[in-house]
Amino acid sequence: MCESRPLNSQSMVATLTSTPPSFLPLWRRKVPTFNPTQCLGTGKEALEISSNGYIKTNTTGFPEKGISTRPGTSSTPRPPRPRRIILVRHGESEGNVDETVYTRVPDPKIDLTEKGKAEAEECGWRIREMIEKDGANDWKVYFYVSPYKRTLETLRHLGLAFERSRISGMREEPRIREQDFGNFQDREKMRLDKALRLRYGRFFYRFPNGESAADVYDRITGFRETLKADIDIGRFQPPGEQSPNVNLIIVSHGLALRVFLMRWYKWTVQQFEGLNNMGNGNLIVMQKGYGGRYSLSMHHNEEELREFGLTDEMLIDQEWQKTARIGELNYDCPMVNSFFPHFEDEGCIT
Repeated sequence: MCESRPLNSQSMVATLTSTPPSFLPLWRRKVPTFNPTQCLGTGKEALEISSNGYIKTNTTGFPEKGISTRPGTSSTPRPPRPRRIILVRHGESEGNVDETVYTRVPDPKIDLTEKGKAEAEECGWRIREMIEKDGANDWKVYFYVSPYKRTLETLRHLGLAFERSRISGMREEPRIREQDFGNFQDREKMRLDKALRLRYGRFFYRFPNGESAADVYDRITGFRETLKADIDIGRFQPPGEQSPNVNLIIVSHGLALRVFLMRWYKWTVQQFEGLNNMGNGNLIVMQKGYGGRYSLSMHHNEEELREFGLTDEMLIDQEWQKTARIGELNYDCPMVNSFFPHFEDEGCIT
């Protein structure tokens, strides 16, 4: 275990007079090639462990440097995208059945109910059944989870469906936490605030001492960029593996997951406000389409997506996502045609 100890003033003086290289001021030191504080042996060994199999083709130790999207190059090819991104809402919590819990228990520490634990475990088996229908033998799952107690408990029970060899990793991610409603809650005041939110607008209304959905959008944007970078470099792949059968599972909260979808698919504020919360322990699946992009229509039927709140325009876009290639833009986007009414005079279909 790596350990460092503070120096008192006397020992510091003695240390500086003897001037061992490791305690010289930074400006007087010769910077080593690798960080001298290693828990994993030599710097080269640390790179071999952490570079996800890229060390042979990329001596810098940064897997991002060895990735190329251009065909015909000698660089390491871009890792395959995960087959799915599965969004899971936590199981039923004590706050879902008794709102007074929020007045005495911090929101991040609220437990699941027994029903919520059962919902989470059932969700895990549903996910496993879905993955096994692919017929692949090398499939794995990788988890991102909110640090709230109810989401961590959901992950633990959901994970009962997977043996260790199927889990390639997990990361606790604070940016996908629940919307902040303002610390301990006054029940009557919260009812008033929620009523005001409906009048003001579900996206822009900010709870006193808390967040608006727009605030959540900002931190979800940062998480999305991290997620895309992880996908691009295959950070969730076991070292040396390049499997297209990895499934990412994001265990989070109702509003945070709706905002995630809004950010990913560039839905408008009006479209977001028409979405419905998924039930506790339920999931929404973004599955890789024929061109490499993720579409909700690859897994869900029209009825399911309409129940979630997708409009005709959003459904048309999901159909386009099924066959579109990465980097393509939808120049026939129905939302563009409907936003500018004068296009009707030019014969554009809205």
